[in-house]
Formats: sequence, C-alpha cells, structure tokens
Amino acid sequence: MTRRLTVAERLASAEKDIRLETIADQSSWDRFLVEQAVFHFGTRHTEWSANDIRDVLPELGHGYLGAAINSLRTAGLIEHTGRVVPSTLPSTNGHRLSVWTLSDRGRAIAQQRRARRAAA
Repeated sequence: MTRRLTVAERLASAEKDIRLETIADQSSWDRFLVEQAVFHFGTRHTEWSANDIRDVLPELGHGYLGAAINSLRTAGLIEHTGRVVPSTLPSTNGHRLSVWTLSDRGRAIAQQRRARRAAA
C-alpha cells in the first residue's frame, strides 16, 4: 500500500507542475535565442556554461535556461564535459553549473546556420 501525501507535499507537487507548465509555455522565440547563444558560444569557445550564455540573453522565465540547455543535450546538440563551475548569479548562492561543449551534430548545425547567414 502506498503512503498518502501530506497537504504540504501535495501543494509542493502542484507548485512544481505549475512551474513546469510555465517553462513549457515559453515562446519559440525564447528557444531560438537560447539556441543561437549556444551555437555562438559553442563555435567560438571549446567549453561554456550557463554563466556565459546568461549574459547575452534577455530575462527568461525562472528555470527556463536550464530546461532549454537540457533539451539541447537531450537532442544531442551539446555534450557535458564532466566539469562544473559555480553560478555567478547571486540568487543561486554559487549553485554548480555544468560545463558544455558542442557535439559533432551541434557543430554541423551551427556551421550550416552560419553559412546560410553569410550567403543571405
């Protein structure tokens, strides 16, 4: 028999679901901006973290950047280097951030986009 959740646990779960819905509802424009920032840093730097990208992006919804980066990892466009760095965002109290690099697939897409822009 499973344990029944307390009221506090049910409220916390509902709050988490609302935050996930908010992140999922972000516009395709926000996703495009994060992709562009990732491809920009990925083609110019061997490694980068959310600290680097956050500085060039407009204000995004709470948790959105991390979710977007995770989706790029899931899509095989970026790879974790195995390293972490402390967050420079004061509100995170130095939370650890993953250090990323473009995958071969991500690098190919970034180069295709750059070539299309140059041809336009």
